Amino acid sequence: MDLLTQPEAWISLATLTLLEIILGIDNIIFISILAAKLPAEQQHRARQLGLMAALIMRVLLLLGLSWVMGLTKALFIIPQLPLMDAPMEVSGRDLILVCGGLFLIFKSVKEIHEKLEGEDGTATRRVQPSFTGVIVQIMLLDVVFSLDSVITAIGMAKHIEVMIAAVVISIGVMLVFAGSISRYINDRPTLKILALSFLLLIGFTLMAEGFEAHVPKGYIYFAMAFALGVEMLNLRFRKVREPHVELHQKYR
Repeated sequence: MDLLTQPEAWISLATLTLLEIILGIDNIIFISILAAKLPAEQQHRARQLGLMAALIMRVLLLLGLSWVMGLTKALFIIPQLPLMDAPMEVSGRDLILVCGGLFLIFKSVKEIHEKLEGEDGTATRRVQPSFTGVIVQIMLLDVVFSLDSVITAIGMAKHIEVMIAAVVISIGVMLVFAGSISRYINDRPTLKILALSFLLLIGFTLMAEGFEAHVPKGYIYFAMAFALGVEMLNLRFRKVREPHVELHQKYR
């Protein structure tokens, strides 16, 4: 009860919740794109299960703070190589980030290839993914996104109750808007390609972080916001021009 009367706790909760929502956007994009591969009647359930799995995973990681902090300890050391400034310590967190980044890059490139060659280009024969397979892929990436989210929470808040509350609220917001975001992305092919490009960028960022090359997230999110703004303008202009193109064709 004492925690509820502390202004700094409420400030930490509001700040951390907003940050968790921003960090969770890439998670929503990934879940939306994977869920879109399923039949329409299964997509909502896949999104809900994916986000609930993310919530459970993040809460468990927060409750196991000692284990999470242990992931930042060096497991082994890579000796200095010609292109390295110094020997590199490799921790469990680094391995998870590198593997997660590679998986995200692989999935993004594969999805872009299927979108351009399988759907819009020459038709290719593809096996319909199973519901279980999609959920497993979502949970694998949830591990990486959740680890990044939890480490951020540990650095910003002092109380475990505030961290858990921020995670629960942010996932609740994602659950409310996940369906709308999914429909908006999947109904616009160019926006879907842009979203996959974002995931590709995040995959490279995760790998860079795993190799101890810090990339300020502000630059990443600014680039994503700028690209999204340009694409929204393109969609708007395309919508405005369509009636004029039709009239011109009819006139000719």
